[in-house]
Amino acid sequence: MASNAPAPATARWADKEDPTTLVLFDVDGTLTPARKTASPDMIAQLARLRKKVVVGFVGGSDFAKQLEQLGANALDMFDYCFSENGLTAYRLGQPLASQSFIHWLGEQKYQKLANFILRYIADLDIPVKRGTFIEFRNGMINVSPIGRNCSRTERKEFEQYDHKHHIRKTMIEALRREFADYGLTYSIGGEISFDVFPTGWDKTYCLRHVQEDKFKTIHFFGDKTHKGGNDHEIYTHPSVVGHAVTKPDDTMQELTKMFGV
Repeated sequence: MASNAPAPATARWADKEDPTTLVLFDVDGTLTPARKTASPDMIAQLARLRKKVVVGFVGGSDFAKQLEQLGANALDMFDYCFSENGLTAYRLGQPLASQSFIHWLGEQKYQKLANFILRYIADLDIPVKRGTFIEFRNGMINVSPIGRNCSRTERKEFEQYDHKHHIRKTMIEALRREFADYGLTYSIGGEISFDVFPTGWDKTYCLRHVQEDKFKTIHFFGDKTHKGGNDHEIYTHPSVVGHAVTKPDDTMQELTKMFGV
């Protein structure tokens, strides 16, 4: 007698050599240089990997920025696409449930937070300031003391200045004190900014979208895996095998060793 039970979730990955393994990647510094595009060699290697296992990316940026870096056909290149830590998500090109930062926090609290940030940056004594100090996203805000409109050279100079003077770290400490009751997490990522989002909405958020597939192994590759970095929570998650890299070349070398691609 034919069974009416639903097919296992892994059936959607029947074309993979190993449909029980998921490999997730951070974007900036892992698949691409920071805010630059993925190399043709990286794209080709990911295509080979995708024949073997399920492949996805998870980044803090919005989907439009990820398309700029990974290519306009990113939905066709990856099995899972997670923007803003998975608050905007796609599986096999189809959108999954999303979340809203402003709906969660509320306009009144958000304005208090935004006003404090802008006043704090106004009083900062740093060598360069440009524009877009707060970038509002669906699932978080991204805060940049120098401003996201800075040039590539200014971006690199600020990163070096920040390593020495801890501008972002000190600002986060001030925000934690001022908004201790907001339930927010502050996570440094990239070269010039940090993310602000509800606690629990870090990159581990994306894992709830893959639960039904019941993967036996989930690998994650990221470059900001240290405590306070925006890859740390998923890198250390008990259901994830974490791999720390420092640049896309490291990622490619690890994939060759692990999967022979």
